[in-house]
Amino acid sequence: MVSLAGKAFVLTGGGSGIGLATARVLASRGASLYVGDVNAAALEASLPSIIHTATAAASIKTSSLDVRNRTDVREFMKKAKAEFGRLHGAANIAGVTGKGMGVSKTWELDTDEYEFVMAVNARGVFNCLAEQLRPGVLPEGSSIVNMASVNSFKALDCASPYVASKHAVVGLTKTAALEAGPRDIRVNGVAPGTVETPMLRKFMEQPDCSFKISTPIARPAQAEEVGRLVAFLLSDDSTFITGATYSIDGGWTV
Repeated sequence: MVSLAGKAFVLTGGGSGIGLATARVLASRGASLYVGDVNAAALEASLPSIIHTATAAASIKTSSLDVRNRTDVREFMKKAKAEFGRLHGAANIAGVTGKGMGVSKTWELDTDEYEFVMAVNARGVFNCLAEQLRPGVLPEGSSIVNMASVNSFKALDCASPYVASKHAVVGLTKTAALEAGPRDIRVNGVAPGTVETPMLRKFMEQPDCSFKISTPIARPAQAEEVGRLVAFLLSDDSTFITGATYSIDGGWTV
């Protein structure tokens, strides 16, 4: 089990799902965390479970955050740096599927739906990277992990905004890795398939949803399994890995 003792990270999307599970994994391995989410109530509700898993030396702080807003992200990073003094990286996990996912074909969607999904999933990651990689924010040796998806590599029927947004995450990850490498800052992605989260349940419960899980490992991932991969990529056990996006999809892309 990799140790993150003595390290401090920012994490977005920590109010539920993969973000919350990842926060618990990181805290259990000794990391101090500054956790953000657009849903303030969910973030407040999630805090006790993160603290419960944290080691004695870890400090857990939270703040409301809308990744769509560049200024909001900048202030979030400033507060995190002021809280911990030195940051060691970031887990950019905030994301949405959109109300049309699994139901609406491309020609049945309106532009507002497309722009909402892209704003959170693609522009949100861009905003985070732009602020995290500004000179003086993260020191040499830092690591950033972005949340991509199996749909960064494989199309899905009735999911064009989501698929487009997650393809964008891979492009942003590669470009940021190229640009930040000379400063010894690593940038990688994690690409889950189906994961047992409230987001998946909401998606699968839609009356018109025809999606079925069909992978060699015939079950959804547990969110903590994804969190453990994020922990590895943030740790000193992955110091020569950058620009990669790791599939954790039960064999979906085989």
